[in-house]
Amino acid sequence: MQDKDSEALRNQRRRRKRIARMKHTIIAIIAGWIILSMILIIFLLVRTRSMERKLDELWQMQRVMNQQVPDTEALPQEETGGMDTETVAVTAPASGIDETDNLAQDGDVHKVYLTFDDGPSENTDAILDVLSEYDVKATFFVVGKEDEASAAIYQRIVDEGHTLGMHSYSNKYSLIYQSEDAFEADFHQLQDYLYEVTGEKSRYYRFPGGSSNQISNVPMSSLIRFLNSEDVVYYDWNISAGDAANAAYTSEELVENVVSDVSKYKTSVVLLHDSEDKSTTVEAVGPLIEALQDMDAEILPIDEDTQVIQYVKADSAR
Repeated sequence: MQDKDSEALRNQRRRRKRIARMKHTIIAIIAGWIILSMILIIFLLVRTRSMERKLDELWQMQRVMNQQVPDTEALPQEETGGMDTETVAVTAPASGIDETDNLAQDGDVHKVYLTFDDGPSENTDAILDVLSEYDVKATFFVVGKEDEASAAIYQRIVDEGHTLGMHSYSNKYSLIYQSEDAFEADFHQLQDYLYEVTGEKSRYYRFPGGSSNQISNVPMSSLIRFLNSEDVVYYDWNISAGDAANAAYTSEELVENVVSDVSKYKTSVVLLHDSEDKSTTVEAVGPLIEALQDMDAEILPIDEDTQVIQYVKADSAR
């Protein structure tokens, strides 16, 4: 009888162990699925953000490849906002030079303006280190970031004598170009924030996608009139390094892309990027400066004396 009881007890213990193992296995499977799902969700969020950035960059690359200034006088009425030609225009603070007038002749000094979009990031700090090493000033068209590290970079840009420009607060086309009110709100949010952080009221702007982009839900002429009314000068570019797309070029190729075109113009506004994924651009800045200095080019920050480069001229938005 005792043997039977002992056997029954052993069977009961084995059964409990099997049930416990099954429970642990089920719990482990559920926990694994939860962890895997969380990892997948995070991965998809990162990929989605990366895709949004790449779409923006691809649009900028398309703009650079086209390098065409639209004939605003020939635009249909809906593209010019349906404005009455007798409406009193806001006087443009500065309007772009015609490309033919900017072509360099023998003996002309080449003025080069290195401009960086999409910062601040750690790469902005690295670029500032290189610029300091060569005692060169540049222009940074920044977006809105309210963390302490970004605030310190905004201040460093100003303190070290570079030009602090604006590239929209959100840098999201779907938000910025949703309506005139959305654009104006985004503009004021960034300008006010930069003034709060640095004490400097930025007077320079670069449209995400350029002044002739076809993404905006509202006519660009309306947004240009707004910037004119704010006494803000916007800059496009006439030379692109080609770093808009990730890993599109090596640092050597970025330098060559710029240098090969600088000789064509009296004024060259160079498009570069300093977001967190632009380490190749960081590598290119020093060699680019040396190459420009070897050709006796003047490397300058944008200021009130800079010849304006615009795809859509400021004085065309009436």
